[in-house]
Amino acid sequence: MSTLNFSLSREDWSLHRKGQQDQERHQAKVREAIRRNLPDVVSQESIILSDGARVVRVPIRSLEEFRLRFDEGKTTHTGQGRGGSRVGDRVAVEPGRGGAGPGDEPGGDVYEAEITLDELAELIFADLNLPRLRPRTQPQLGTTGEEFRELRRVGVWGNLDRRRTLLENLRRNARAGRRGVGDIAREDLRFKTWEESPRQETAAAVLAMMDTSGSMGEFQKYIARSFFFWLVRFLRTRYRQVQIAFLAHDATAREVTEEDFFHRGESGGTRCSSVYELARRVVEERYPPAGYNVYAFHFSDGDNYPEDNPRCVERLRELLERVELLGYGEIAAAPEGSGLLKTLAEVRDPRFVAVRIAEKRDVYRAIRAFLGPAAEVGSG
Repeated sequence: MSTLNFSLSREDWSLHRKGQQDQERHQAKVREAIRRNLPDVVSQESIILSDGARVVRVPIRSLEEFRLRFDEGKTTHTGQGRGGSRVGDRVAVEPGRGGAGPGDEPGGDVYEAEITLDELAELIFADLNLPRLRPRTQPQLGTTGEEFRELRRVGVWGNLDRRRTLLENLRRNARAGRRGVGDIAREDLRFKTWEESPRQETAAAVLAMMDTSGSMGEFQKYIARSFFFWLVRFLRTRYRQVQIAFLAHDATAREVTEEDFFHRGESGGTRCSSVYELARRVVEERYPPAGYNVYAFHFSDGDNYPEDNPRCVERLRELLERVELLGYGEIAAAPEGSGLLKTLAEVRDPRFVAVRIAEKRDVYRAIRAFLGPAAEVGSG
């Protein structure tokens, strides 16, 4: 009598993508970790000083998985507690953690995740826009957007069209006399592809204004250049034909090249009214409000010549009549801000937004205050 050996098997198509799914899950967690820590990431020196490198390294603290841990105290235990515990109580404390004084335990692992500058910019600029863009008489700015218009048999797994793939599998099975979905093959796969479609945005011009006086120390210079680094990248990512004018000032103001703006040394006294007066002339001569949406952003340490403060407010009000938004960022450690900031606080206009920056992570807050959703309603 012969014995018939056979086996039953069912191919699970999802197992073929297990490695890729794990990789995608890991990448999603890395992006989420970066998103949660954007205030710290935005001002990383490795990014600001990267000379436009395509790939940057971002430090991320690793997260340990849940695990069982033996009691280091070597005490005797039974299978139940002593009672009296409440929700939220800590059931164990690792030695060397907590308490006053310096510790002697090693810290957690910190890894550097690689991310392209474009991917990081996408996270930062996700919901940023120039506020109050209105139709103007100048030719409109040409921007691009992505639209899914076509299906292909090959593509990246992230663009897999599951519904179309299942339909193709059903059709193939029906032609072979089988019913239902099963045995999905490569010929069933359908991937969405996109095309860049032109979009029209109304004309805009941006004035980047920075204090380059002798009172601007290394920290102040770094903060100002960090903000303008992301501002310029944002503008050229979202609005490819936006006009940008770079204005630097100490006791006097001048228009400079982009290279000089980011690398110019500091010297001289400070008269902030000079840059607002120059900005007004630039707007009148090159970017009349009838043809452009104009935005101005000024960064300073606030150490202005005291007698110039009233004049500065007058010139700022004149500029406000010609712009959609004027943002002032003051880099000062004092909680109350400088005398200039207190004087500018008298300006009550929804188009004027002032922020005080005390540490590197405040750069992200300034970006959000000027360009985030709150700026649409004039708050910051």
